[in-house]
Amino acid sequence: MGNNMEIELERTFLLKDIPSGLESCKLIEIIDIYIPEITEHPILRIRKRGDSFEITKKCPVKGNDSSEQGEHTISLSKEEFNELSKLKGKRFRKIRYFYPYNNRTAEVDVYLDDLKGLILIDFEFNNRGEKDGFKMPSFCLADVTQEKVFAGGMLAGKKYSDLETFLKKYNYKRIII
Repeated sequence: MGNNMEIELERTFLLKDIPSGLESCKLIEIIDIYIPEITEHPILRIRKRGDSFEITKKCPVKGNDSSEQGEHTISLSKEEFNELSKLKGKRFRKIRYFYPYNNRTAEVDVYLDDLKGLILIDFEFNNRGEKDGFKMPSFCLADVTQEKVFAGGMLAGKKYSDLETFLKKYNYKRIII
């Protein structure tokens, strides 16, 4: 089996306003479980994404630059996911909307349960030039790509109240859809 690593170029923003037309976009429910539970920032993730299942290990390609992640992903069967999901881990559930914006598809993540009220939006890019030249849309509040607190492994297992002090820095207003 080869060492299959994909480089992901992306930027992450806090949402300021719900972009128009979001409610009619394609969506999917995602359940993430990060292991091991005892790690502050676990990088091994088991994911249910609609009807597909996978395990992914993420790590920064260049030092602490979270805008470029190396990802190793293996598909899982439903049975494998169900068995692995019994492990202790930090979890969250979210609805991901696929939002068309300027010839690309943004991923709008609406967190549920303990993180209800937090909405992040990710834009992926084909190259560094695109990523660096991207202008933040007006419905976004702040670029939080480099903010470790918003990495999936850091968000998992947290409550919205755990993030409030941090979100105040950006004057983020809780958004409930």
